[in-house]
This record gives sequence, C-alpha cells and structure tokens, in this order.
Amino acid sequence: MRAALVSFVLASACSRVATDPPPNLAPASESIQWDRGGIETKAHAEMSPPGPVLLAQRASVPQGFARDGAAGLPRDARLDAPGAGRRAGMDPTTEAYDHVVDNAFLRVGEAPLSTFSIDVDTASYANVRRILREGRLPPTGAVRIEEMVNAFRYAYPEPAPGKAFSVTTEVVRCPWQERHLLLRVGLRGKTFPERLRPPCTLVFLLDVSGSMDEPAKLPLVQRAMQRLVAGLRPQDRVAIVTYAGTSGLVLPATSGSEAARIQAAIAELRPGGSTNGAMGIQLAYRIAREHFQNEGVNRVILATDGDFNVGVTSQSELAQLIEEERRSGVFLTVLGVGAGNLKDSTMEKLAHHGNGNYAYLDSDREAERVLVEEVGGTLHTIAKDVKLQIEFNPRHVQAYRLIGYENRVLAAQDFTDDRKDAGDLGAGHTVTALYELVPAGVASPVPAPAALRYRDPGAETPAAAGGELLTLALRAKQPDGATSSEEVHVCRAPAATLAAEGDTAFAAAVAAFGMELRRSPHKGSTSLALVRDLVRRAGALDPAGYRAEFLELVDRAAALAEPVASAGAGR
Repeated sequence: MRAALVSFVLASACSRVATDPPPNLAPASESIQWDRGGIETKAHAEMSPPGPVLLAQRASVPQGFARDGAAGLPRDARLDAPGAGRRAGMDPTTEAYDHVVDNAFLRVGEAPLSTFSIDVDTASYANVRRILREGRLPPTGAVRIEEMVNAFRYAYPEPAPGKAFSVTTEVVRCPWQERHLLLRVGLRGKTFPERLRPPCTLVFLLDVSGSMDEPAKLPLVQRAMQRLVAGLRPQDRVAIVTYAGTSGLVLPATSGSEAARIQAAIAELRPGGSTNGAMGIQLAYRIAREHFQNEGVNRVILATDGDFNVGVTSQSELAQLIEEERRSGVFLTVLGVGAGNLKDSTMEKLAHHGNGNYAYLDSDREAERVLVEEVGGTLHTIAKDVKLQIEFNPRHVQAYRLIGYENRVLAAQDFTDDRKDAGDLGAGHTVTALYELVPAGVASPVPAPAALRYRDPGAETPAAAGGELLTLALRAKQPDGATSSEEVHVCRAPAATLAAEGDTAFAAAVAAFGMELRRSPHKGSTSLALVRDLVRRAGALDPAGYRAEFLELVDRAAALAEPVASAGAGR
C-alpha cells in the first residue's frame, strides 16, 4: 500500500467505462511505421522509443497523412515530392525541432506502472497555429500533442481550501477506437486573489540580436513585456538584460510603481549583432539572485527565437548552464517568437531544464493570454517536480498508451527519486493527460516485477477483484522544498458505456487533430470529420473564442491537404 495521503486534495469524477469485449493485442514482434525526416523506419511496438533526434527542418516537408475517407489527410500524397512544398505554400526554413516517436502500447502484465512528469507548456499549439496560417502543414516535430491539449482550459474543480491542486479522472469510450477506452486525468492548481499574490522579482532577458529584427520578433516581444509591466504593483521589481554579441544591463531592478520608466526602457530597445545567449543567461540569473525575494516570485523571462550562434551554442551545454543556474531557486519562462529560423527544440529544452515553462507568441492576442490572462500560472509556481504514476489493474486493463508526453516519460523508480527533475505547476494552471486503454479480455499470466496493489509476483491481490480500474499516485515538492510528498487516488470501473462529452470530448478532439498532423500509427479511425464531431459534442463553453479558433485551424489543415492529395493522385 502506498504512503498515506499527504499535502494535497483529490477531487475525482471517474465514470463512463466501455464494456465492449477487447480486441486481441498484436503480437509483440509486430512493427509500426514512422517517418524521420522523410525516411521510413521500423520500430518494434514493445521497445522504448529512441531518444529525441534534433532535426533541422530545412524544407518543413512532412510526409503525407494517413487517409481516412474524404475527411482524412492523404498518406500517398508526399509533401516532399518535387513541387509539393510550393503547392502547400511551404517556404524553405532553418527551423529546428526534435523528432519524437509516439508512445507505444504497453502490456499491463509487463509494465503495470506508467510514470511521467507533468507539462504545462503550450508553445506547440501556438506554433502550429502560426504555421497553418502561413499556408503550410507543420513538420511532425512541431506537433507535441500534450502541449496542444494543454493550450486550452477545462472545467476542473478548484482545490479544497489549503490544498495546492485538485485531481480529476474520467473514463469514456475512445472516439477513434470503439473497443478501447479513453482516460482523462486533470489537475488544477490553486489560484490567488490579487491581494494575496506574492511580490515578484522579474528579470526580462531579451534577445536583441540581428535575427530579431522582424515585426513578429522584437517588436512583438516589446509589446508583450509592456503588457506584463502594466499589471505590476509597487512591491514588484523588474530588471532588463539584453544580449546580442555581448550582454548588458539595460535597466537595474526597478519598482513596479515606476512603470513609465520600465516601459520607456523597453521601447528604446533596438536589434543588431550576433546572439550570445549564454552571457545573457548568466547575467540575468545573477541579477535575479541579487534581488531574490524569499517569500516571493523570482523568475527570469527569456524572449528569443532561440538562434544562439556565439559563445555557448550547443543544446547540451546550454541545458547544463540552465540546470546550474536553477539551483538558486530562480525559475524560468521561455517565450519563443518568429519564423524561418525558430529553434523550437533549444527553447523547449531550456524551459525543461530550468524549472520553467515554454510558450510561443505568434500574436498580440497570445501575448495577452500568456502574460495577462494567465499571468499567475505563467509566473507563480505553486508546486515543483510534479510527477504522476498510474498502476493499472490487469483485471480491467490489458494495455495502455500515454498520448503525448514522449519526452516526459520517467522510469518507475524515478517517481520516488527526489533528485529527478520534473514539471512545475503554476497558480491556476490546468494540466490534462490522456491515455488510450485496451480493456482486458483474459488476465495476463505474466507476473509483475514486484509486489503492487493489484498483483504480487505470480498472483492477483484482493484489491484487483474490488472493481478498481487503476490507482493514480502523485508526488510533488513545495516551490522551495527538497522533499516530495505523495498522494494516492483510486479510479473505479463502473459499467456504463458512454461517449466522450464536454471537456473530455474537446481534449480528445485536440489530441485526435495532433495525431492526424503527426500521422500517428495509433490514429485508428481518426479523421478531421471526427475532430469536428468531437468539438460539437463538447458543447458551447468558449468564452474567449479559443475553441472556435481551433476549428478554423482544422479547416485550414483540410484545405492545405486537398491540393497535395490531388497532386499525389495524379502522379
């Protein structure tokens, strides 16, 4: 039995389990197809995916999409064929993305525990939106499904008083595989009234190199920072560090009561020179340490296109530098901007290694959302190194697949290892994770490697027969803590068979769209028509118009695919 419940509240709504008989799993040796920069490769389904590979997407030319009737995106129309880029409106770029292989299905008998770090980044969705609006289909490396899902907010309950976050679970029939189930896990962080918001020390670390001399880069960053400054209070402090060939302190730590002075310093910035990001990072963290507020928010906000080309430039060295700097207790926010030379992979790694979050600003509206509407979650961390671990009951679940979070998957033993870094949760943030589950037909005879809730080596435990679908455990640290606390949540398996509705339907729609864009080998019957149907089922909760905008992107993807499909059919 896991440790006693501590520290946080659990608010659960677990229901809607399908009762259809499960299909047989494919043999363990069956292979799946995936593309790597236009090269088809084989990866065994039972193997762990290889580590991420850095791809410079010089042509942004993903292979065709798997067709599912007229509403699907074409598989046989290759976008890397001669002229295909021009047909899809694709211009050559030097944008860089990590290649990520979709998580495979795992058998519960062999891998009963699923462990991962939470992720509150939203950059992928805004970047995909930008690429589609430019008239191109995104490269697969740009599509991180968990970031697309988490770009939207869902109606999870507020945490109980005195608790940091709530946990919600729901199980429904999987929209793209009728005989499978879809599990939604949701977290919601506590919010703070304005009067209780702690003071902030913010260091703006702004890239002013020559590559930022475009309207969608430095000018957008300047307007975004000015929006943030407009909401500061006298107890908040802002410093501005810039970097190009060298770095410099443009504005020393200044009270929010001097907003006009801060705004003027931002407005006077001009681009020019090469990009020595490492020097700027070191100076920004030094300033943040010098003005550290023990009971406040201490954060560096890095805004860049990620194109570091002077000094320390390798991803591994930059990540190591950020890891060393984060030990001071200063957190990091990375704001990506621009197109053409965007180094998405570098910025995602910096945020991951810096106890931080990563957002991409494609417009003033996105800057408003990240830095004004959701400023509490962006700046104020309420829990760090947050990990989730689910133990599936083999009596009910034969196999499972975590949708997205490929670069956040952890080994089972990492769950209790407080030295292992994980994601951080901000005030008011919501986090959503989706699993596709294969219901059990015949209990697996393969014993678990150690005594677990549902199986001792070689035999089921009494808990396995008690109607529980799974057990979810969560560990997290206080923002200034070094030791994590654990809480446990049990999700039961009711008999009702219902389709996805409400927030679960919308989260499934975003995930299905991501699988379609990624040409996921696990997409099943996914189509753009299914995506639209799921959005319709989700209902009308859309106060800011973000879900309506999502449907616009679905239509754009369909329109971009049509000429490519026609060209492919004519060859």
